[in-house]
Amino acid sequence: MRVAIHHRPGSFSDRWIAYCEKKTIPYKLVNAFDSEIVEQLGDCNVLMWHHHHAIYKDVVAAKKILFALEHAGIKVFPDFKTGWHFDDKVAQKYLLEAIGAPLVPSYVFYDKQEALAWAKASSFPKVFKLKGGAGAANVRLVRSEADARKLIGKAFGKGFPQYDRFSALKERFRKFRNKQTSFLYVLKGVGRLLITPDFAKQHPNEKGYVYFQDFVPGNDSDTRVVIVAGKYAIAESRVVRSGDFKASGSGLYNYDRISKEVINLAFSVAEKLELQSVAFDFIQDKGRNLIVELSYGFGTEGILKAPGYWDKGLNWYVLDIAPQEWMVDAVINQYKL
Repeated sequence: MRVAIHHRPGSFSDRWIAYCEKKTIPYKLVNAFDSEIVEQLGDCNVLMWHHHHAIYKDVVAAKKILFALEHAGIKVFPDFKTGWHFDDKVAQKYLLEAIGAPLVPSYVFYDKQEALAWAKASSFPKVFKLKGGAGAANVRLVRSEADARKLIGKAFGKGFPQYDRFSALKERFRKFRNKQTSFLYVLKGVGRLLITPDFAKQHPNEKGYVYFQDFVPGNDSDTRVVIVAGKYAIAESRVVRSGDFKASGSGLYNYDRISKEVINLAFSVAEKLELQSVAFDFIQDKGRNLIVELSYGFGTEGILKAPGYWDKGLNWYVLDIAPQEWMVDAVINQYKL
């Protein structure tokens, strides 16, 4: 009875391994990309894999492998309900609308003429997004119908690359200017103007659909709430970047703006969706908390600095934050290893 872990240095698996060793939980490392991965799991009940949206092999294979194993009775992380909508904002729109969750009003079109008619009848600004991307990548403020028409034309024409090298370089320079990174990090971004990253070369352009959300003014931050195992909630407020409207990826965190209302809402939605792990991003519209998007995985730079966590009864605990350890416990406890 063992836990199989697909290890990627720098991912959740670092702490999964350390926790298994600390608690003497039987585990073994596997290569999920091995053609014989199913055979390798013959003596395991669990496979844990922190797959990443910007690793093309993960994008191509992870969900297929995890969900196939789940069908065979192997417990996986993330499981189907937790992971099928990962890095797909359009899928998340349908999912949240289906359960009546409070989502920022969102619009998706698969026909160019329908999209153009919507743009003509809409008010602006709106927010344009590709279905994939994290840290506010592939997100733009659309200020007018003319801007929307250009984006719609491109969406139903040559499409959009998943990796925008000029926007990525601009973001690297912003972080350097704010003393959040080194000049070497900026230079690497300059290099990517000349040498396209493997992910960008492998991933086809996004086209054939267009996705917008309402722009909700008046937010100087958003709130990220992480729920693990339906039992623990951690939260951070992420400050909007200077001269921008986006908070994701800003690297600026605050922990004293969190309301119990948003924590309770996050617990409620996570329970309805039966999620093993989820990070919700919320903004406010006239005092109402609205979900922008969600993800089973999340950056830990800010979350791990949170001073404590809530339980489902909204009781507060000033203790060390250990979301990756909670993930292991949540999965193996079903097997009582």
